[in-house]
Amino acid sequence: MRALLVTSLVAGVALGVALPTASPPPFSVVVLPAGLRGMMSAVWIQNNRHWDELAGQNTLTQLLGTGKPTQREYLGCLAGEIVNDTLWVRELLSAADLKQLQFAVAGNCDRVDRFVGTWHTHPYRAGPDGRALKERGLSALDLETFAAARDLVTVVVWDVDSLDVAAKRPDEA
Repeated sequence: MRALLVTSLVAGVALGVALPTASPPPFSVVVLPAGLRGMMSAVWIQNNRHWDELAGQNTLTQLLGTGKPTQREYLGCLAGEIVNDTLWVRELLSAADLKQLQFAVAGNCDRVDRFVGTWHTHPYRAGPDGRALKERGLSALDLETFAAARDLVTVVVWDVDSLDVAAKRPDEA
């Protein structure tokens, strides 16, 4: 089985930002099977269509979404389990009450069985030169939201083949 293994979760540190944790999570690896990763990429592509149509809008208009929004963030729920030192993501589900904006998203995963976390997309935005500006990694707000939520992991997909993950202990969730 092909899967993406994320092994840089030691001590709850993601992208150089320390999460509020005193000891590492009970897992050191997150496994995201290739089929689920492919589904995440497909959702990213679907919600990132026509990003380049924003090149004529200034950054503030793009960020506020007051112009012609051509892409949206997406929020999904992760279901799975911890086996030994590995968190296995087994299923992707849509968030309930999904509210998609151009550069923000809201929803909930309250009714997800075997809930282990959430994932969301960061669509491109157009730079002044018309090139894609990628929102790489989890933002400070993403990490704040994650720290306050019950998620064990959170994933951001910021390009068709790129993602980042943050993790925390179950007693912090």
